[in-house]
Amino acid sequence: MERVYHKLVRDYIPKIIESKGEIAVTKILTDEEYKLELEKKLTEECKEVLESSGKDRLEELADMIEVIKYLAKVEGSNLNDIFAIAEEKSFKRGAFEEKIFLEKVIESTMN
Repeated sequence: MERVYHKLVRDYIPKIIESKGEIAVTKILTDEEYKLELEKKLTEECKEVLESSGKDRLEELADMIEVIKYLAKVEGSNLNDIFAIAEEKSFKRGAFEEKIFLEKVIESTMN
């Protein structure tokens, strides 16, 4: 019996599969394929975050961070750079701490 996945997996997954007596059929992606598969993986992990809660949600958030780390690397950057940009945006535009929900904007009649 075969189980078909067609998705990017963590580096040790093939060895884990083989340790169970199964055969993992894999290939190494090109840089373009890798970036596309990381983007797909981010979408997959985001969905899993939204469907989970508690400790499971923390695990899924950690998976998202791992994908983000490698997307940053593809762009020639790293998590520290992303956290610095996030801090700068929080300073300039605020964070999400105050739970503000913008309902609408009414245009000024003084134009």
